[in-house]
Amino acid sequence: MKSTFKILTLISTLCFVSLSTSFSSFAVSEQKVEEVEPEKGPNRGRMLKKDNFAIELSIFERGVPPEFRVWATMDGKVIDPAKVELNVKLTRLGDGVDDINFFQEGQYLRGDMVIYEPHSFIVSLTAKYQGKNYSWQYDNFEGRTSIDEKIAEAMEITTDVVGPSTFHQSIEVFGKLTLPADATSNVYARFDGLVKKVHVKLGDAIKKGQLLLTLESNESLQSYQVTSAKNGIVSAVNVTSGEQSKGRILLAVTNDETLVAELAVFPLDLAKVNIGAKTTLNINGVEEQYTSKIDSRVLKVRNDQAKLFRVLVNNSDSLLSEGSFVSAKIEIGSFDVDMAVKRNALQSFRDFTVVYAKVGNEYEVRMLELGRIVGDEIEVLGGISVGTEYVTENSYILKADVEKSGASHDH
Repeated sequence: MKSTFKILTLISTLCFVSLSTSFSSFAVSEQKVEEVEPEKGPNRGRMLKKDNFAIELSIFERGVPPEFRVWATMDGKVIDPAKVELNVKLTRLGDGVDDINFFQEGQYLRGDMVIYEPHSFIVSLTAKYQGKNYSWQYDNFEGRTSIDEKIAEAMEITTDVVGPSTFHQSIEVFGKLTLPADATSNVYARFDGLVKKVHVKLGDAIKKGQLLLTLESNESLQSYQVTSAKNGIVSAVNVTSGEQSKGRILLAVTNDETLVAELAVFPLDLAKVNIGAKTTLNINGVEEQYTSKIDSRVLKVRNDQAKLFRVLVNNSDSLLSEGSFVSAKIEIGSFDVDMAVKRNALQSFRDFTVVYAKVGNEYEVRMLELGRIVGDEIEVLGGISVGTEYVTENSYILKADVEKSGASHDH
């Protein structure tokens, strides 16, 4: 009964979230339908008019980085741009304000600052002509959406912060676990004679000093005991009670508290691998990852020309077995970068690779200039600031929402 109640509660919650999201989407869609396309001027810029004075504000980017260019008219007639004072302020989401002044260039005014992507901001324009002041303000958003915090949590949208990172370069290699050369101790009788009793059996885990055998010397007819010289597992039993020892190996004890991963490195990568290099191992059938260092190498190459590098692996909990297959990453270098983001955060937007910055309940694209890739991180050379919170998981939800809104910007 309780299980049924929980299921019904979960379904109700999901339906509420779905309906809320649908309603939000519907409201946005309705809003978009009601929006009027801004009037464009002869230079494809946005027209801003007050009384008989008009400004055409255009983002110009043909052959130059994006910049503002402005044409002014009075009563439909072109004004000498030298007689117009102009300022534009762009208020960006979480990135402060761009303060742009203008200077005359030919028949237009040219902004003194590059308008970097995204072209998403609140535009505030002030102009002065013949002693009269004019002002306009409007939204020019792109690549931006808003999601309530609770809905973002339900959608498992998670974030991280842009910051410096240390990249570790590695090569992937393969091998298997073996025993160290000194892992197995053979047990002999100190004095040949009758084996009166074998106190252990094959596979027993034993401690150093534990009783293994009781024998009777053929010469003295005195009984004596043989104990283990180490911790380990009884890996061979070659005698039974009542037999003569005859100088042979009676038992073998193997200590597997340390195993050796023998990793094959082929000629192309040999020069990159050094003794002491950090190594991360994944062992077949074991969920836990193991970290260690290259301890030594085998002098002779194999028939396939691979050289074996040896890594000591702690097996004090006896979870690992000799012969298990191993995949490993050997670190061959590391370097620091000023900024990095997670690779799974990347999305496409127009012709750019972006991440979604988060400011409160609002999310907006940041066009990235990318550098080197190592593992699950990628170096960022520009387009975002250190300390910016950005979406790492489920950013595709934001991409879909932005594409659905169809928001465009002035050019």
